[in-house]
Amino acid sequence: MRTELKRYNVEHRYSDAAVYNGVVYVAGQVPETTLDGDIAAQTAEVLAIIDRVLAANGSDKTRILMCQIFLKDIAEIGEMNQVWDQWVAAESRNSPPRATVEAALANPQYRIEIVVTAAQKG
Repeated sequence: MRTELKRYNVEHRYSDAAVYNGVVYVAGQVPETTLDGDIAAQTAEVLAIIDRVLAANGSDKTRILMCQIFLKDIAEIGEMNQVWDQWVAAESRNSPPRATVEAALANPQYRIEIVVTAAQKG
């Protein structure tokens, strides 16, 4: 059992992830370079960021235990799901549990924020 607490990419107010007891807790990830993009562009960027954070902490999208998605406008769920489905489809029949809600996000240019919890490999 791994009981050491590790934090990844620590900043003043938060870390991008924390790892404890073999579980990776990924903070809400938001777009960085696609702020003027549509929901599809922002979703693709955020999922790529999540891939990187998970990989840096010994996990990947096939190990996601729970995903929470926050959308600025729930009417964009269909477009977001198209990008999500392609991302998950690469790992056949491995869709994680997920909740999707509409929320006011911290930056008005954010259309999406995603939080995941995943098991480490091995």
